[in-house]
Amino acid sequence: MGEHLKGRIECSLPGLRGIVADDKDQEHALVTREGPTKGDAEIDQLYAEAEDKRLSKTSLLLDVLNISNVLTDGVSAMVDDSFNKCFTSTRPEPWNWNLYLFPIWVVGVVIRYLVLFPIRFVLLFIGFNSLIGMFLLVDLIAMPGKRKMALQRKLVQWMCCAWVAAWHGVIRYHGPKPTPGKNRIWVSNHTSMIDYVVLCSYSPFAVIMQLHHGWIAFLQKRILSSLGCLWFNRTEVNDRAVVAARMKDHVNKEDAIPLLIFPEGTCVNNEYTVMFKRGAFDIGATVCPIAIKYNKIFVDAFWNSRREAFGKHLFRLMTSWALVCDVYFLEPQSIQPDETPQEFAGRVQAMIAKYANLRIVPWDGYLKYYNLGEKNPGLIEKRRRVLADVLRAYLGKPTAAEQLQGDGKGLKGVGEGEMQQGWRKLCAGGAVHPV
Repeated sequence: MGEHLKGRIECSLPGLRGIVADDKDQEHALVTREGPTKGDAEIDQLYAEAEDKRLSKTSLLLDVLNISNVLTDGVSAMVDDSFNKCFTSTRPEPWNWNLYLFPIWVVGVVIRYLVLFPIRFVLLFIGFNSLIGMFLLVDLIAMPGKRKMALQRKLVQWMCCAWVAAWHGVIRYHGPKPTPGKNRIWVSNHTSMIDYVVLCSYSPFAVIMQLHHGWIAFLQKRILSSLGCLWFNRTEVNDRAVVAARMKDHVNKEDAIPLLIFPEGTCVNNEYTVMFKRGAFDIGATVCPIAIKYNKIFVDAFWNSRREAFGKHLFRLMTSWALVCDVYFLEPQSIQPDETPQEFAGRVQAMIAKYANLRIVPWDGYLKYYNLGEKNPGLIEKRRRVLADVLRAYLGKPTAAEQLQGDGKGLKGVGEGEMQQGWRKLCAGGAVHPV
């Protein structure tokens, strides 16, 4: 009886923490790392099978215990939510809490906002716009060739240096400087779009990046395209296929500028690292890892794109005392004969996490843009209906399905004499639990 009760208690919906071995296969089918997306019919089928197991109980005690298990899962998810922690900014601890420290804090605010920021803004405005003007002039009058490309790359590098100077960047680079070469690709952890600026101020890179809007789109299409950068829209599957093909062509060129990829696919708060996409690891190229670690003593470099516009993010950097970070160029890695691309990506990720002092979590960064209610609204509604009907059954009231049958609107597809159980029995209008 004890083992039977334990098995009942541990049985819960797929995706929750308290699942048994049978449910793990269903959870993997619902949320895979790199597999195809399940259709609505397949999701409904998996959900029905899970509910069949959960609803095949015969006592109120087991239901109460199962509800406790679900509540435990919910509380555990709120207390230890390793996914949302990856995209949470660290709030600075207040230190101006007494009369002795408050005047010092006020002086610091005045210096940062009324002295440093105006000086930095004026110098950035003059220098950056002058470099853009020179770049457009070179693009207009210079003849296509290697000399023009070299000059444009140098101007882009100086633009990035102007931005780093505006943040009073204190950047320490460790390891050999990247050099162009065939069949090589560079990968790095991703905290903000300034990652590319920090790296490009040291050595020019072509980059694969999400296409943005506004003045950033102008810089991407008009300026950075001269470096061979590739842009995509993460919501368009066709864009990914085109970018993957162009990425292989770029890597196979002898004189191509070093190609940089952020395999996480989204900005993470520089304390965690989420799952690396395997696109850069299954093309047969040598992978050169780069670890970027920001020191948050003066400013948090993480850009939370869902809560903060990029302009506000830049303003926060320009009103800080300094941007301090370390960049590590690690030893190139190649895939082993008995190693899959996903295992290769995990090994490179572990190297980057070690040098940047990051915690590895198995989440897909694209889940930040995934809304279950929008993708599968019927799934959530079914869950609500199940719980409501179970409560009605205990209270001795007719369920929603029984009310529909009483009105002559019974659910279709249930033949007479069929023995329905669990979720399917509830959908057919039957009572799942005895009162």
